[in-house]
Amino acid sequence: MNLHSEYKQKLVTPEKAVSVVKSGDWVEYGQFATQAVVLDKALAARRDELRNVKIRSTTRAMGIPEVVKVDPKAEHFTYNSLHYTGVDRESQKMGNCWFVPINFHEVPSWYRNTMEVDVAMIATTPMDEHGYFNFGPSCSFSRAICEKAKILILETNPNIPRCLGGRDEAIHISEVDYIVEADWAFPEMPFPEPTEIDKKIAQLIVNEVEDGSCLQLGQGGMPIAVGWFLAEAGLKDLGIHSEIFCDSMVGMIESGAVTNARKNIDRHKVVYTFSLGSKKTYDFINNNPQLAIHPVDYVNDPCIVQQLDKFISINNCIEVDLFTQVASESSGPKHLAGTGGQLDFALGAYSSKGGKSFICMSSTYNKNGVLASRVVPMLKPGTIVTTPRSVVSYVVTEYGIAYLKGKSTWERAEAIIAIAHPDFREELIKDAEKLGIWRGSNKQ
Repeated sequence: MNLHSEYKQKLVTPEKAVSVVKSGDWVEYGQFATQAVVLDKALAARRDELRNVKIRSTTRAMGIPEVVKVDPKAEHFTYNSLHYTGVDRESQKMGNCWFVPINFHEVPSWYRNTMEVDVAMIATTPMDEHGYFNFGPSCSFSRAICEKAKILILETNPNIPRCLGGRDEAIHISEVDYIVEADWAFPEMPFPEPTEIDKKIAQLIVNEVEDGSCLQLGQGGMPIAVGWFLAEAGLKDLGIHSEIFCDSMVGMIESGAVTNARKNIDRHKVVYTFSLGSKKTYDFINNNPQLAIHPVDYVNDPCIVQQLDKFISINNCIEVDLFTQVASESSGPKHLAGTGGQLDFALGAYSSKGGKSFICMSSTYNKNGVLASRVVPMLKPGTIVTTPRSVVSYVVTEYGIAYLKGKSTWERAEAIIAIAHPDFREELIKDAEKLGIWRGSNKQ
């Protein structure tokens, strides 16, 4: 059978495609900006026919899923996410979203070894002349999902950028059960504009970056600010090896700061596993041979990261306690984000020759109109530790950089208090004394 005939045979309506879903099934919706849209709507229409359908996705960039809207009490559909966005938090408020804790680089092996996938609904580019569908800017573990799925449905969309590999960036029509055609607008997800505090933190970090460094930037305004500063810092031959490819990286490349020429591996290539950003970013990554998208078990593997000299990892957090435990996922039991690749890159960057791992935060935040410290005596009950104190290297606020490796509890308390907001330092010292991690000879 030729490609055209096979495609025509597998092309069905969304309603026909989702008819294969049965009560009790595990259903995959895809990742990031390439998740099921028309198939989600068609599945939601079957609500009253189904019970206990369990759905998984990662970092939803679209609006609230239709299956959540029609079933907020989770009587028919149970929606699960491997990393929270604002959409996931809203779904949770409605009563139908649960978090799946991950070490990001391990996820492909989870699917291949232990996860159940009855039906996978993956958004892709249209088929090319060779019979392949590209996963677009969502390569992380799409291939692993497809391999495990008992039934594979593709939702093709001409608006999805085609991202070159790397590996595992595409799937052949011979492996597909059903095809549904769609034409929704590809979701943009611009990150917040950096604040003045973000810019202060970014400048502190930029001073730690050398020519030939290889960068990983996390999500949020502060890492974006770092990218902007680096684009103008006059540094040479920077590299990028990052789970996310985002807007500021386009500027870094266009400025000439990023050449990838000194990378130990994947030389002359920007390596990433997914992209979220503006249309400018999506246009830049489309069919661009300067970039190579890989699955996350390559990009985030600490054993791969450590092979890149001068690796600089930059990520955000919510708060740090006086024991220097880092929380980036929740405040108490209130879930806000996910582990993502923070732990992966903290481990890999430290093992890199000349590498540095930075965990960043503003020193304060506004809590009901009152200034509150992000350096706290102890994490609130229910707060998730994302990066354990034994792994943390550098913590950065607008007041400076604290290096923590090899330091005792009293030294850590002293270092972290020194970069807290000045208005809270005296009280934090008293807290450290109560906790038994402050010496009389500590700096006052």
